[in-house]
Amino acid sequence: MTKTKEHAGDTVSLVYQCRLPLSTHTLNYLSDLLRRHLKAIRSRWRALPPGRIAVIVLAVLRHDQRLADMAGGNDIAATTIRRWRDELIHLLAAKVPRLDRALKKIVRRGGETS
Repeated sequence: MTKTKEHAGDTVSLVYQCRLPLSTHTLNYLSDLLRRHLKAIRSRWRALPPGRIAVIVLAVLRHDQRLADMAGGNDIAATTIRRWRDELIHLLAAKVPRLDRALKKIVRRGGETS
């Protein structure tokens, strides 16, 4: 038995498209949130514009797309996509009201909490 470094066959990178049902409002909200953040931290550039970053992150979050698959299809490193995902999750989490404040608001409006 001899060892060879040849591949069994040609490998081909396959890029496919999938449908991501999103409202324009959702995409614009996330893109604007990222734009404001980039301006606040004085980021010079990103490999892709905020709108494309938002679509990639939403695909990862919504359809549980593998980071490596999204990275390969967009010529970006998987670690970059992971960083973008974490960054946008933190930005969204910062916008969510605290639970105690949300419950007080519900009670003020006449709702019930259990």
